[in-house]
Amino acid sequence: MLQLNMKNEFGTLYVVGTPIGNMEDITIRAIRILKEVDLVLCEDTRTTGKLLAKYEIKNKTASYNAHSTKNKENKIIELLENRQNIALVSDAGTPCISDPGSLIISYIRENYKDIKIVPIPGASAVISAVSVSGMFGNQFSFMGFVPHKKGRESFFKDILISKIPVVFYESCHRIVNTLNYFNKNNPDTKIMIARELTKMFETIHIDKAKFHLENILQNPKELKGEFTIIVFPK
Repeated sequence: MLQLNMKNEFGTLYVVGTPIGNMEDITIRAIRILKEVDLVLCEDTRTTGKLLAKYEIKNKTASYNAHSTKNKENKIIELLENRQNIALVSDAGTPCISDPGSLIISYIRENYKDIKIVPIPGASAVISAVSVSGMFGNQFSFMGFVPHKKGRESFFKDILISKIPVVFYESCHRIVNTLNYFNKNNPDTKIMIARELTKMFETIHIDKAKFHLENILQNPKELKGEFTIIVFPK
């Protein structure tokens, strides 16, 4: 059972990790929390609704995403102040990792220090990719999504001079341009491409940039889905 924060009598905000693809990749604790809270905040209520339906969770949901207004944040705070427990989820994976959920977390941390925030660990594309990469050592850098335009080239330049592996996300619409950059500037760069992690058409390849580019151009089906990229240092 959820426990109220009796010291200050506020509700608790649970940051709940959800599957990144395979619906079975969710913890028992996460399922319990989603059942017991008073409200589930979702990036997209339709996406989260499918997950809740699979596990027969009948609970109230509300949207919270990058387009949410200050008024929405104030309503969330009001619920917590009225001893309501809330779960925050993203469409896939652990919230606040390249995700708008970090906005409300930061707002609470800065302005409402007595509201308890509890992490409920779950799936993460970053950690999943790193775990099967075979990288040595215990250091890597995560840089989120590649900038669309401004800062894109400097983003890649920083990766090429990094002394530790770098992990980032890329979309299917820009993956060819990304590989083109590495092929042009250092075709022997060792790269791991993890596509559609945990989903039906998951593929994971480690090769030099030039071979990745050749493969993806010759196999259009490899252009679909979501990409987690690891670039290894020289």
